[in-house]
Amino acid sequence: MRAMVQEGPGQPLTLTDIPVPEPAPGQALIKVDTCAVCRTDLHVVDGELPAIPYPVIPGHQVVGNVLRATAEGLTVGERVGVPWLGYTCGHCQYCEQEQENLCDSARFTGYTLPGGYAEYLAVDQRYCLPLSPAADSAAIAPLLCGGLIGYRALRMTAAAQHVGLYGFGAAAHILAQVLTHQGRHFYAFTRPGDVAAQRFAKQLGARWAGDSDARPDRLLDAAIIFAPVGPLVPAALRAVRKGGIVVCGGIHMSDIPSFPYEILWGERQVRSVANLTRRDGLEFLKIAAAAQIRTQTRLFALEQANEALAQLRGGEFTGSAVLQVAQD
Repeated sequence: MRAMVQEGPGQPLTLTDIPVPEPAPGQALIKVDTCAVCRTDLHVVDGELPAIPYPVIPGHQVVGNVLRATAEGLTVGERVGVPWLGYTCGHCQYCEQEQENLCDSARFTGYTLPGGYAEYLAVDQRYCLPLSPAADSAAIAPLLCGGLIGYRALRMTAAAQHVGLYGFGAAAHILAQVLTHQGRHFYAFTRPGDVAAQRFAKQLGARWAGDSDARPDRLLDAAIIFAPVGPLVPAALRAVRKGGIVVCGGIHMSDIPSFPYEILWGERQVRSVANLTRRDGLEFLKIAAAAQIRTQTRLFALEQANEALAQLRGGEFTGSAVLQVAQD
């Protein structure tokens, strides 16, 4: 099969012919249709995550069809989504307390497990999410991380009505539609001078859109930071009201600079989101269908994965990049 493989940190992905994986007991063999490109993929290819088991095949927003199933739960031909969380032990304190996203033995698709930048994928059947066969595979792929992490981050803001979104890319443009569907208001913060992203946010209904170092004319109830930029944490703290919540939605972030206690005081909170749970996936996909979420995508062929990553790094498009893996 064709796969985009990285042999070492910082190296470009190489189109490689490797054997089709043989599913182990409890696994399914998936024929990959599409795989959306995530900022976390950049952290993988840049070597910014610990203990990357090279060679690595990135990609964790996978849409495909079941070719073989070795256990009950999936049927041949069924359409599924394969997200970031690919395995947990099931018996540690976190798994038993419905915090499987924190399992110390967890393994992750496209990082510590082979990912979807390949034509076939062997995956733990328990961590596949059922998808509608009618949905467009390119449009639904970005929901499997950007949507899921955005949803989990939003859950941590409680009943916040005025929510700031720092970094208006794949995750934020999905979450903006969820907020609007729920009757809440969002405020978009972009890299300074990114007029295209600000315009896009306003088209989706932003109450305000501007540079990340600016502030709207009101204090926010909460802010969610998707950009991996540590200095945005004190900026967001200054933008939220007393009792407000700042959620860091990425797996990796540059160092957070020191800041005066006064901008944390007033019972403001800073917290992170780590990974996701299967419950998050099932709940969010129902909300996405009810909200009729529309993703903005730019398609790339599998062999164009390096180009897609470079354009994502440079902020050259709004919405999500999606690899069209299957060859018709």
